[in-house]
Amino acid sequence: MRRVIAGTASLLLAGSLGLIAPATADAAPYCGITWGSRAEARTGTVTSHLTNLRAGEHDCFDRLVIDLDHRAAGYTVRYVNQVTRPGSGSAVPLAGAADLEIVVTAAAYDSSGRPTYAPRAPSAAVDVSGYATFRQVALAGSYEGRTTIGLGVRARLPMRVLTLNDPDGGSRVVIDVAHRW
Repeated sequence: MRRVIAGTASLLLAGSLGLIAPATADAAPYCGITWGSRAEARTGTVTSHLTNLRAGEHDCFDRLVIDLDHRAAGYTVRYVNQVTRPGSGSAVPLAGAADLEIVVTAAAYDSSGRPTYAPRAPSAAVDVSGYATFRQVALAGSYEGRTTIGLGVRARLPMRVLTLNDPDGGSRVVIDVAHRW
């Protein structure tokens, strides 16, 4: 009986000192994020054009937004060993420990070959200095109606892809990458 009382008292003392974590602490995902790191894709063909790239910081993730002038059709977002330029296959060096390759079914040029999006420095298409997860955003190129974007991130972290339609007929492909697991 003394052992039971002593054991119970020890557990109560440890619990009150915070030495025992509640069972839900390990089970709760970071910021409620339940995403993974597997490739995400959607098929579709549409005549959209890339018009802008921009990024934002949130409490739990960093966000890359790809603006299109029409509805988003297809995309593939996946972790790769190395992002390559479409057409040539040459490597796109990216800062960070993991590379996300983003391919959208949208050209970065119009029917006359004029650019619809042309950053001053394609290797630094969006300034992400100081971001928790993003290290570099590079416009790798646009070829045969598909545009490739390289996103260098701190590590292979959970990510998700969303498409959002704008009232004016445009849309956005949104890539969120969590700050941690």
